[in-house]
Amino acid sequence: MAKAKFAVGALIGAAVGTVVGILTAPKSGKETRAELKVKAEKAKTEAISKADDLGKEVNKKTAEARKKAEATTEDVKETAEDYKSRTETALHNAVDGAKKGFHGDK
Repeated sequence: MAKAKFAVGALIGAAVGTVVGILTAPKSGKETRAELKVKAEKAKTEAISKADDLGKEVNKKTAEARKKAEATTEDVKETAEDYKSRTETALHNAVDGAKKGFHGDK
C-alpha cells in the first residue's frame, strides 16, 4: 500500500507542477489550453495505467491470501478430525476399561 500511496502522490505532484508551469508560461490562452489538454490526456493515461497495475497487484495479493486461508482451514479441519478420533478412541477405551473393571474381568 505504501507504493500505491507514493504513486498517487507522485501523480498528483506531477499534475500540479505541470499545471503551474503551463499557467505561468508566456503563451496565448489558446496555446495554453491546447498544452493543458495534451498534458491532461497524458496524466489520464498514466493514472489509468497505474490504477490497472495496482488492481492487478491487489488481485494477486487477494488470491495469495485466499490460498493461504484455504490451506489453513484444511489444516484446522484435519487437526480437528484427528482430535475427534483420538477423543473417541480414548472414550471407547475408558468405557471398555470401566466395563471390565465393573464386571471384574481382567
